[in-house]
Amino acid sequence: MSVAGLALHPFATPRDLPEALGLLAERAARQEKTVLLAGGTDWFVERHVAPPETEGTLPLVLDVSRLEGLRGISIQVDTLRIGAGVTYLELRKDARVAARCPLLAAMAGDVGALQIQARGTLAGNLASGSPAADGVCALAALDATLLLRSVRGPRRVPIAGFYSGYRKSVLGPDELIEAVEVALPPAGSPFVWRKVGTRQAQAISKVALAGVAVVENGRCTRLGLAMASVAPTVAFLPATRALGLSRALAEVADTEVRDAVLGDVAPIDDIRSTAAYRRHVAVALVTRFFEGLKEA
Repeated sequence: MSVAGLALHPFATPRDLPEALGLLAERAARQEKTVLLAGGTDWFVERHVAPPETEGTLPLVLDVSRLEGLRGISIQVDTLRIGAGVTYLELRKDARVAARCPLLAAMAGDVGALQIQARGTLAGNLASGSPAADGVCALAALDATLLLRSVRGPRRVPIAGFYSGYRKSVLGPDELIEAVEVALPPAGSPFVWRKVGTRQAQAISKVALAGVAVVENGRCTRLGLAMASVAPTVAFLPATRALGLSRALAEVADTEVRDAVLGDVAPIDDIRSTAAYRRHVAVALVTRFFEGLKEA
C-alpha cells in the first residue's frame, strides 16, 4: 500500500469532529467499514500484508488529520490531556511534557525516524493495538484514560480495559479516540523507558519497558509498569506492580522480582527474537529499575 493506492479507496475529509462522528455513525449503522487516517504510519504498513480486497469492498478512508477537535496538549492541575491527533514529534518537543511527564517525551524520541515522529499519533498507535507499540506501553505504565466519542456522547475507558485480545479493543465501529488523559506523578518522580531492539533507532522492540514510581520513605505509593513485545497485548505486569507496592523496597529480593516478572509475561518466538531472550531481558530491565528505586 502506498499513498497513491489511496486513490482506489472512497475518501472523505470531514470539516469538523461532529461531521466525522456523523459519518462514522451512518456507516456503522449500515455495517460498512471505515478507516480513520491521521498519520497512516501503521495502516500503510499493514496493507502490505493484509488479504487482497476488491475495489467494491474497500473501506472508506476518513481523513481526520486536520480536525482541530483532536489536537492540542494541555495540563490542568495534575492532569495531562493529549489530543488524539497529536504527533510524536509534538510530544517530544513540548516543554510541558518534558518537565511533567518525561516518560512520554523519552518514548516519543524513540519512535522510528523523524518522518515517523512527524506523522504518527498516539491514537493511531492505540487503535492499531500492536503488542510492540511504544506509545501504548508508555501510556499503560502511566495508567492513562482514553476518551472515546461517538454521536451518542463521550465514554471514558481506562487503558487497562481497552484491549480485549491481540489487536482487538472495545472501540465501537461508530467511535473514535478523542484524547488521552494521564494523572501526572509529582515532578522528579523516577521513571524508566528502555527499548531493546536490533539497533539503537528505527527498530521495532524485541522488548520495551516503561515504568514510573512515586517513592515515599522507602516505599512505592504509586508504581506503573508496562512491557511491549512479551504478550498478545502490551503487558501491565500486575504481579510485579503488586510486589513493588507490597512493602519497603529494601525488603524486595531480586528473586521475587524475577518470579513476578516471569509470571506476568508470555513471550513467543518470532522473526525479531526468541521467547527465552525476551524473558531474560524482561527480568533484567525490571530488576534494574527496582535497584534504581532502592538507591533513590
